Amino acid sequence: MARKEVIPVPDLPAPTVPLSRVVRFGELVYVSGTGGRNVQADRWGDVADQTRCALDTIQTALAAAGTSLANALSVTTHLKRREDFAAYNEVYRSYFPTDPPTRTTVQCELMNPEMLVEISCIASMPDGAST
Repeated sequence: MARKEVIPVPDLPAPTVPLSRVVRFGELVYVSGTGGRNVQADRWGDVADQTRCALDTIQTALAAAGTSLANALSVTTHLKRREDFAAYNEVYRSYFPTDPPTRTTVQCELMNPEMLVEISCIASMPDGAST
């Protein structure tokens, strides 16, 4: 039987709220909702910048678990503003140019007033990876 394993991600700041950034269960890897704050610049950008930062952070988190965006199965995105959907899609498409994962996009209010996008992801381990 598979067991839940919380994956440390030393390349990312520790979460400031009670959650695990990455959890592996068997062949599945779950990445918590990730905002697009540029940690190095200590700022929030426009929705394109935030989408890039969020997806880069998810890439780093998946790598810590031994997988990548190439193995993404499902993505859930929360967008603050409907008018940002096209800009979000343009950046998103560059991370998933072919065979994108399933996706749900919801417009909603987000926890930080400067946050325009929050993305979570479920991915599989690559073929041949040990459990």
